[in-house]
Amino acid sequence: MFAEKLGKQLGHPTRSVAGWLVSKLLTVRNRALEESVVQISGIQPEDTVLELGHGPGLGLQSAAKLLTAPTGHLIGLDYSAYMHQMASELMKELVASGKVTLHHCDVAAMPLVDSTVDRVFHCNCYYFWPDLKKGATEIHRVMKPGGLMVTGLKLSSVAAFAAKRVMPGENWRPDAYMTALRDSGFTDVRMEDKAQTHYFSGYLCHCLKMR
Repeated sequence: MFAEKLGKQLGHPTRSVAGWLVSKLLTVRNRALEESVVQISGIQPEDTVLELGHGPGLGLQSAAKLLTAPTGHLIGLDYSAYMHQMASELMKELVASGKVTLHHCDVAAMPLVDSTVDRVFHCNCYYFWPDLKKGATEIHRVMKPGGLMVTGLKLSSVAAFAAKRVMPGENWRPDAYMTALRDSGFTDVRMEDKAQTHYFSGYLCHCLKMR
């Protein structure tokens, strides 16, 4: 019962004591991962960048610093109303200026125009999507041809949670995620172990939308 409740809060934090604790956990555990994934994504000053499952907003903060051109635009989305509110407060000045746009929505139904996003990144979230194929197909739709997506996760931690039945089903397995990406039209899908590098201890999945 506890594992199931924890899994629900990790995937969809609510305004509650448990949700607050999860937000603090995400802030502490994901900071280095988020910052590293942003750097590895190769964001250019004029890009349109999308973060999926932005949580408290750590990745948004890092990415916004790189979008220095007037046309640079950052989009974030999260299924949790609580995380959406936290990130909106954190990024309120950039939201007010129009530099950042935040959406409270499902990854499988994004209010974005086709082929408008240059870079996509997300950390420790794909395994909470109810349908990997639908999520991957929707991401593919909004990305520009030649666009890059980088996914970061701490696989050992995810596997440990899955063993305790905190993670739902088998979606946490990287092979299931990469299969969904390929089936949705992504190319050059690959997983890299960064445990021995200076970036962080974890795994990265890279993929491209074909030109």
